[in-house]
Amino acid sequence: MRPDFGGPVPDVYYRRYTELPSLIHMLTHRQLTLLDPRSWDDRNDSYFLSLYRERKKLKSLLALCFTQDGETYHHWRVFASGSAGVSVTFNGTALRAMIRSTPSVQIRPVKYMTLASLRDHRLKTGSLPFLKRFAFKPEREIRILWESTSEERTSLPIPFDLSAISRITLSPWLHPSLSTEVKELLRAIAGGHRIPIYRSTLISNAEWMKFGATAK
Repeated sequence: MRPDFGGPVPDVYYRRYTELPSLIHMLTHRQLTLLDPRSWDDRNDSYFLSLYRERKKLKSLLALCFTQDGETYHHWRVFASGSAGVSVTFNGTALRAMIRSTPSVQIRPVKYMTLASLRDHRLKTGSLPFLKRFAFKPEREIRILWESTSEERTSLPIPFDLSAISRITLSPWLHPSLSTEVKELLRAIAGGHRIPIYRSTLISNAEWMKFGATAK
């Protein structure tokens, strides 16, 4: 039986760091796009996924990554660097419900392991797509995976409703004078969906600076 703690279950949020062209495509077509992971920067990660593909005799293996973490400089710099970067925050419960209708899709958190821990465990093939080295643990990654033994694809669109988007955050490197036009464009593409859109102040926050100015 599920324990009752006397209150509502808190929402879980997934953040997708990407760039404006990908966001415009997402909003225009109301879909997430899974891609081939073989070109990923982390060669350890892509190798494990390649092993999984080979051992399962798959013709296609496609993925899309999110984080469960809050806004961090690391995520911006690594995954959405520059003025065209964006962060899209999804309601995790709503997103999971919407993608369940797509066959052969998994959505699971990534597990982070040290080399020492791997020496004491015999890995199972099914775990390979959801394992990364412990040094990547701050990413707190959630991964969507689609596989097929019969269909060859380089991308896979997964339809979703824009109501699953809780917030869009524009790059902290986007000049403030440009943010208004970008927000208006995104709102027009989203149509009747009133998605909150903000420009990140992570690297230049007036309130933070104000506290510093009052130091004694």
